[in-house]
Amino acid sequence: MKNLKTIAMGLLVAFGTTVATAQTKKINTKKSTINWVGKKVTGEHSGTVNLKGGNLIFKDGKVAGGNFTVDMTSISTTDLSGDGKTNLDGHLKADDFFGTEKNPNATLVFKKIAAKANGVYSITGDLTIKGITNPVTFDLAVKGNKASTLVKIDRTKYDIKYGSKSFFESIGDKAINDDFDLTVNLQF
Repeated sequence: MKNLKTIAMGLLVAFGTTVATAQTKKINTKKSTINWVGKKVTGEHSGTVNLKGGNLIFKDGKVAGGNFTVDMTSISTTDLSGDGKTNLDGHLKADDFFGTEKNPNATLVFKKIAAKANGVYSITGDLTIKGITNPVTFDLAVKGNKASTLVKIDRTKYDIKYGSKSFFESIGDKAINDDFDLTVNLQF
């Protein structure tokens, strides 16, 4: 058996065949950012949420996988201050929105990756928020030790229906858009 392994390795070297190895790059959570924007009929709010951890997986220099955990308890409004900020932050953490006491983390696991252009990939992944998993598709641009994307999320797919016209038709100018945007900048 030992001789068979030696012969096989010798053939690989002789014919120049290389075995592709995956390289896992840990996300630097301190230097990475996730900014959110939620819009409503009368305006919008913006803020941040922190990455708890994550990895990008590369094979032959190309993105081959990824997994991320977001600390939903860190959700914070950046366009308000004082009581307005405190109240909105508390409401976003409540069961009406992200229910962070029962669901402190959200996760994303890459499932399908297709190269689009030099350093740009179309990613489809399983996003789990409030214990509910749905597919989400977005473009990821990778350059050097950085990656970035803009992701649009339909909150109603994760049982976040508060203020949605899709569920409360008579809500009028109190309506909150079903989609929210995430601008993600990763360093690894």
